[in-house]
Amino acid sequence: MRRTLIALAVTTCLAFAGSAGAALTKDEYKSQKDKIEADYKAASDTCKALKANAQDICKAEAKGKQKVAKAELEASSKPSPRADEKVKMAKADATYDVAKEKCDDLTGNAKDVCKKDAKAAFESAKGDAKVSKAVSEKGAGSEKAAAKAKDARDDKADAQYAAAKERCDTMTGAAKDTCVADAKKKFGKL
Repeated sequence: MRRTLIALAVTTCLAFAGSAGAALTKDEYKSQKDKIEADYKAASDTCKALKANAQDICKAEAKGKQKVAKAELEASSKPSPRADEKVKMAKADATYDVAKEKCDDLTGNAKDVCKKDAKAAFESAKGDAKVSKAVSEKGAGSEKAAAKAKDARDDKADAQYAAAKERCDTMTGAAKDTCVADAKKKFGKL
């Protein structure tokens, strides 16, 4: 565990060091912000030619790229552990929104499993972002970082368990019972 926290701290420090470049001038900031909006409008316009769920996926991708670009702009303008967390959260949100839209192409249990898998990936990314911020602010050995790491592990396990349990719903009888028991064992839900 300590090795994991140290590795996470090193990774976070390197990531933060990379984002802590020179601050943007007001004109550069405005120019970048205008570019983000123009890129979003262009991407949204291309979505209009699509139909049904393909259009929804396209819109989610465009909106996600916009959110990530805005968060990255803010992080480059005012670097901080909080800004880095916002970038990671924007990426997690964007990925999750697109994944949910893609799940809409499915039906029944496959759709439910898809959504649970998307949620598990989201919870994992969200937890990693919170741990990274805590490590950047307080250091890898701090109680806050350790608490955030534990919370993140618990949230990941809960989401992964929900996805694994959803996969069991296609089964019946003893096979389903065994599947659920295996999921509980694997994710510490006994």
